[in-house]
Amino acid sequence: MELNARIPDGPIEQKWDRHRFEMKLVNPANKRKFTVIVVGSGLAGASAAASLAELGYQVECFCFQDSPRRAHSIAAQGGINAAKNYQNDGDSVWRLFYDTVKGGDFRSREANVYRLAQVSVNIIDQCVAQGVPFAREYGGLLANRSFGGAQVSRTFYARGQTGQQLLLGAYQALQRQVALGGVRMFPRTEMLDLVVVNGAARGIVVRDMVTGAISSHVADAVILATGGYGNVFYLSTNAKGSNCTAIWRAYKRGAAFANPCYTQIHPTCIPQSGEHQSKLTLMSESLRNDGRVWVPKQKGDKRPPDQIPESERDYYLERLYPSFGNLVPRDIASRAAKRMCDEGYGVGPGGLGVYLDFADAIKRLGEQAIRERYGNLFEMYERITDENPYKVPMRVYPAVHYTMGGLWVDYNLMSTLPGLHVAGEANFADQGANRLGASALMQGLADGYFILPYTIGHYLATAKLEKVDATHAAFREAEACVAERTQRLLGIKGKRTVDSFHRELGKIMWDYCGMSRNESGLKYALQRIPELREEFWENVNVPGTGVELNQALEKAGRVADFLELAELICLDALHRRESCGGHFREESQTPEGEALRDDEHFAYVAAWEYAGDGASPVLHKEPLSFEYVHLAQRSYK
Repeated sequence: MELNARIPDGPIEQKWDRHRFEMKLVNPANKRKFTVIVVGSGLAGASAAASLAELGYQVECFCFQDSPRRAHSIAAQGGINAAKNYQNDGDSVWRLFYDTVKGGDFRSREANVYRLAQVSVNIIDQCVAQGVPFAREYGGLLANRSFGGAQVSRTFYARGQTGQQLLLGAYQALQRQVALGGVRMFPRTEMLDLVVVNGAARGIVVRDMVTGAISSHVADAVILATGGYGNVFYLSTNAKGSNCTAIWRAYKRGAAFANPCYTQIHPTCIPQSGEHQSKLTLMSESLRNDGRVWVPKQKGDKRPPDQIPESERDYYLERLYPSFGNLVPRDIASRAAKRMCDEGYGVGPGGLGVYLDFADAIKRLGEQAIRERYGNLFEMYERITDENPYKVPMRVYPAVHYTMGGLWVDYNLMSTLPGLHVAGEANFADQGANRLGASALMQGLADGYFILPYTIGHYLATAKLEKVDATHAAFREAEACVAERTQRLLGIKGKRTVDSFHRELGKIMWDYCGMSRNESGLKYALQRIPELREEFWENVNVPGTGVELNQALEKAGRVADFLELAELICLDALHRRESCGGHFREESQTPEGEALRDDEHFAYVAAWEYAGDGASPVLHKEPLSFEYVHLAQRSYK
């Protein structure tokens, strides 16, 4: 396997423009001859499918939800970054580029990140033209707010439902093409395998989730835009359906998996309320603009927050990081909250929480202003906790959120398998070891609207593809594998539910590969996960049949994949003997407890190649060079 990032030559600010000119084109009449499969209909998938169909390609788009509108992108709350500098506060493409590389703890490619910052300004214009109702200032200009990891206000938002509004914009563009015949939409359809013909991705095998029918779809190029794998931890802020199956199938067909141990912990999640809970609910990072984070100065203080005077409160983020205060990046805010709770200063049940307090903001701006900015978030919090955050502080605690790891891609967003492109959270490319808030929506739309339309065309114009159809032996073999796996799951007839295995796996991952990791814990996890996986295949109970709507079967397939991915995550975390961003190795920290990188030995992308069942995966390294942002120990003090 060769890792060729295909980064263009020339100054960084000219790379993308020069590359677009040098790429081969497909003329408009010929575009109709090519079929592109898009798996996923969130921001990355919907924007890619709509954009490619507008260009004239024949597009088939698949999602397991009943409508593209239910993609997990709707859950994004706080905003989308763009270097417009509407606030005239010193922002620029260069500053967004710098903040993103630094925020990712110097573990991302400079060229990709600069392009992301460059394209960000176009995203906002396109979304406004689509009718996305961004918040506006009194004069009618688009409003901005600040976010973690930046000292400028560059985040565009639509109250606390930015992801939903952006997805509706992409959805209407997608539906326009569905109506025109440019896109064939396949809802309630799950991809279960990737088909590779002569070394190139040529299609997928899917299962109709209503009838159970297994079928093949042929294409000239395949795009995976299937999101992240945070649900490997069982409890996360992801939708329950979010899974790793599409990218894991691609990995087992030859696509390298990069940096799987880079998972992000979000600092402002509603704390877990009990063992019954199946997912966690996020409170937007935008709340840290006006909410102040604090804990009591006295350990184990059980007094209600309104009875704790100001002098007995520790606003620890403001104390530890005076330059950024409550707006430090997510990994730093999360570890600080964990440290406070571990030392006995936590609040709420079990001491696993810190306060996010809006009293000062309400006093300064008035309750109505806070309602206008965050009303739906406050309502969500009150419905879940039965506490009114206008009257008492929110309680929050870190939780698994976004995954920075994913399939390895080059500058053209193509994996190590020719023809297989990967967009949004499903690839590893832009976020490094920690994602800055409001950058997920930015990357998904940049990939779909502005990058893939060029790079897919270049691939199709240069690849020499033979004509294949669904009768090809590779499709028959993949279909047989999917059918055999389905029957195997249904035939086990064991004693344990799928959820019980998933919950146990999640606890192993959170305890030994969660907010902090160490060598002994990771080695224990690597011993325990294969044992749990073996028990799963001997003792899981999947009721029903494969020729009907069967959610237990859906979950079983996804958990089986999580049980394999979990081992790769821990293996990657064990080999990376440094701390960087969301990957915190306890053996590698500064005297102040901050992440301590080892640039001499680990300034690279770790790309893992599947070597077969039972064999150790092969590690490939893509060196990272920093020409424009010089390596330095991160400081937000």
